[in-house]
Amino acid sequence: MNDTVSADIKVVVVEDQPVLAMELELMLVDYGCEVVGLAMDQPSALMLAARHEPDLAFVDVNLLDGLTGPQVAHELVERHGVAVVFMTANPEQIPEGFSGALGVVCKPFDESTLRDVVDFARRFRMSGDISRPPRRLQLAPWLRTPPSDIAPH
Repeated sequence: MNDTVSADIKVVVVEDQPVLAMELELMLVDYGCEVVGLAMDQPSALMLAARHEPDLAFVDVNLLDGLTGPQVAHELVERHGVAVVFMTANPEQIPEGFSGALGVVCKPFDESTLRDVVDFARRFRMSGDISRPPRRLQLAPWLRTPPSDIAPH
């Protein structure tokens, strides 16, 4: 087990390709994360979140029940305070505001990228730090906008 990340970070994988979901689970477990479940659709993802209170979710955009990944992300962020990272081969399908997600990693990606993203998400959850994002993580627009540009003057 790696000392950087231990089982104190709970992760849910929302991916409708079983082989990819299991591969992600193995990589995350090898890195020391506690994978609380794999979901292939919106109802399963939300049930896992309610039951296990994950810290981080990797969410595909296209799931078994359609283009529901953005809705899943929004619910996970709003209702459960989960840090969400989209995984997709089609980043153009992600809504403009990223549904509250931290960003997107384009498929395919490797174990090193996954570890970097886990570390980034963990740091963000602990301190709000968005410095040094992983090279392969495209940050959500809401994270790149300085707070002074968001707040009314």
